[in-house]
Amino acid sequence: MHVLVTGGTGHIGSYIIPELIAAGHEVTGLARSDKSAAALTALGAKVRRGDISDLDGLKAAASESDGVIHVAHRQDLLPTGGIDAVAQAERQIMLAYGEALAGTGKPLVVSASIGSPGWEKLGRPATEEDPALPGGEPYKGTLRVRNIVETTVIGLAEQGVRCSIVRIPPIAHSTTDSGFLPLLIGLAKEKGVIGYPADGANVWPAVHARDLASLFRLALEKSPAGKYWHGIEGDGMRFREIAEAIASRLGVPAVSIPADVLMLPGYFGFLANLVTLDLPASNLITRQALGWEPAQPGLLEDLDNGHYFPAD
Repeated sequence: MHVLVTGGTGHIGSYIIPELIAAGHEVTGLARSDKSAAALTALGAKVRRGDISDLDGLKAAASESDGVIHVAHRQDLLPTGGIDAVAQAERQIMLAYGEALAGTGKPLVVSASIGSPGWEKLGRPATEEDPALPGGEPYKGTLRVRNIVETTVIGLAEQGVRCSIVRIPPIAHSTTDSGFLPLLIGLAKEKGVIGYPADGANVWPAVHARDLASLFRLALEKSPAGKYWHGIEGDGMRFREIAEAIASRLGVPAVSIPADVLMLPGYFGFLANLVTLDLPASNLITRQALGWEPAQPGLLEDLDNGHYFPAD
């Protein structure tokens, strides 16, 4: 299969491309700079110069492929338009894919958030059968806004696109992780202590980036139209357990940040809205339907591999 991958030089994309190539697929990555083009070539992908903001170019690239994996984001719009602008721009990207792939039955696999179904209203772990709630419903200020992208993708099933969503947890760990976990570790080093919200009982799922890459491949190859998949390695961990694991490896204390001071300027800063998320979820349907089995080190094991705590 000839697969177009956007975001191929990002954290997850840089694992997806080798995964696809190892499985016998031909990959073309979208690159907007010489640096990105060189990185894609190093990963073994062909290069197509372009940008996801160029909808006509994106449609042409998608129509010339046998399938699309989209893990790029319009983060460039955040400083001027905020998350609403990002969501609206990405919705237009999904509609462009719909125009390019309508009636073909070709696969379109798009990344999304494990927080989209609205756990606070479910009262149980979310499953792959729980749809994203509408974008207008408030939830932690930002996450729900992006749900308009998910619902737009799933809606493309009615146009003959074999579309699916892979929901990604807050922590996708690996030797090249530059996301939330390194932020927490850096904050603990700066403060000499690591905090957790209230009793720290809120659940956070995680996944190894290599396992996530294999899920994107399986969704591309096997997913029926209109499906959600959960890229999580297990049932998740209490946030306090994650904080204590980091604390033990840094030799600093782990302490509770009381709820009444959590949102004040202080320890967590701009992360305060995120660390209170409670995201219990199941991956049972994903494993049974796609045959996906996480095989890489789990979060705690990966913390022991040394790359998160290099010697000074």
